Parts: sequence; C-alpha cells; structure tokens
Amino acid sequence: MGETLLQGVRLAAVEAAGTKADDVALALEADIVSGALAPGIVLRQETLSERFGVSRTPIREALRRLAASGLVSFVPNRGVRVRTLSREELREAFLVRAELESLATELATPRMTAADLEQLDAAGAHFGAMTAKLRRLGAAHEQDRGVLGEWVRANQAFHDVIYAAADSPLVARLAKAARRTFLSQAVWAAGSEIDELYERNELQHRAIALAIKARNPQGARALAREHVLASGRLLEAILDQGSVRRVAAVGDTRHAVRGKDPGRATAPGSGSPRPSGPSSRGPSSPAHP
Repeated sequence: MGETLLQGVRLAAVEAAGTKADDVALALEADIVSGALAPGIVLRQETLSERFGVSRTPIREALRRLAASGLVSFVPNRGVRVRTLSREELREAFLVRAELESLATELATPRMTAADLEQLDAAGAHFGAMTAKLRRLGAAHEQDRGVLGEWVRANQAFHDVIYAAADSPLVARLAKAARRTFLSQAVWAAGSEIDELYERNELQHRAIALAIKARNPQGARALAREHVLASGRLLEAILDQGSVRRVAAVGDTRHAVRGKDPGRATAPGSGSPRPSGPSSRGPSSPAHP
C-alpha cells in the first residue's frame, strides 16, 4: 500500500514537472517568435528559473525541447543560445516546408467542411488586417515588435486550419517543426520591395483559399508550394536589408568616432593618429579648402 502511494506521488511529480516544462517551452517559443528574444541571446537557467518561478528541472527540459525544435542550441561552456540560422539552413528549411505544406494543402482540399472554410476565411481576413497594419508601419518607417509577432501568429493560424483539415498528424508535426526552425529570424523591415512582397504574401493566401473552395487539390498544392518559397524570398530580402543597415550603422559609428576630435586624423594606410591642419603639411603640400 505504502509503495503504491509512493509511486503515485512520484508519477504526480513527474507529470507536474512535464506540465511546467510545457508552459515554459511555449512561453519561450512565443518570445522567440515575437522577437522579444533575438537570435544570439544567451538563455541562462538561473534567470529563467527566477522568471517562471520553477526549479531548474523543468527549465532544462523546456530548453531541450526548444533545441529539438531548432529554436535554440547548446553552446559548450556558454549555455543555451537562441539560434541564428545560416542562409543555407534557411533555404533548406523553406524547401522542406514547401513540400510538406503543399502536401497538407492537397490532402485538406477535398476534406474541408463548411465550418473549416469559415475558419479559413476568418484566419485569412485576420492575416490580411495584420499585413495591412505592418505595411502602414513600414510606410511610416516605424516598427512594432508586437505587431510583427501578431502577424507571424496570424500567418500560422491560416496554415493551422489547413493542417487540421488535412487530418495527417505526421505531416502537420513535421511541417510545424520545419517552420519553427526559422521563426526566430522574424525581423521588421520596410521599403518598396519589402512592401510588395508583403502584399504578394497576403494575396497568395487568398489564392490558396480560392483553390481549396474550388475543390482543386493539385492547384491548391502548387499555390501552397509557391507561397512558402515566396515567403522564403521575403525573409531573405528582410535579412539582406538588415545586413545593409548594420553595415551602415557601423560606418556611421566609425565616422562619428573619428569626427569627435577635429584636431586629429588617421594617417592613410596606418592605424596611428597624426595632427591635422597646416602644421602637418610639408612645404610643397597644397592647401586644401
């Protein structure tokens, strides 16, 4: 009797730890998706333990689950870091997701009920509204991480309706795992090219929905595949823009540092400063305005 009771207590403790790990993993995944935890940030167990008010056991389990999803990586002697994917990894992730997404869409098309189609329309309308909001921010050169996170979630919600209707748990699980690998790369960007890609992304959702309503599995599959690949091109364009901005920012910083002391300049081809002004020129040096 006592042994049975002890086993029951242990089982309850394991289940409680598992539930806490689930909660922590979901919360951290949401932070990574929204950009609140940017790529490269180190996640420390003691800090997370204090934040969530739990022991380190569920924290370690949650981090292992995020690592399995590709959102974080364990770095020897440095802890756990939010992953930054290489361009090749991103392309591969989108290629994999394109095939899985298109398969799920083909399976879902003949199985969609009237209720499913209503959910798809609602999800599409919400995604359209969030896309419009994101584009308005871009036109005003403003950014809002909250809006970006909601846009990402609205995009997921549209595809989740399709996964549910496809009724293929394995395909859905693999597709969601593929999309998690690049969710942490979500960043804000603006510009005419980016704006056009955002608009095209939303129009592709509409086209997919129309093909599904027309009960055209092959057409819906082709549109879904192109949509995911186009989403990959959108993300690459955003990341390219971010790289250009970072290079420009570094250049501006260096220029500002050099401009702090107008009485000193750096000699060409060397890292050593030299005095500037008329006294630094030789007798034959021309005077510059």
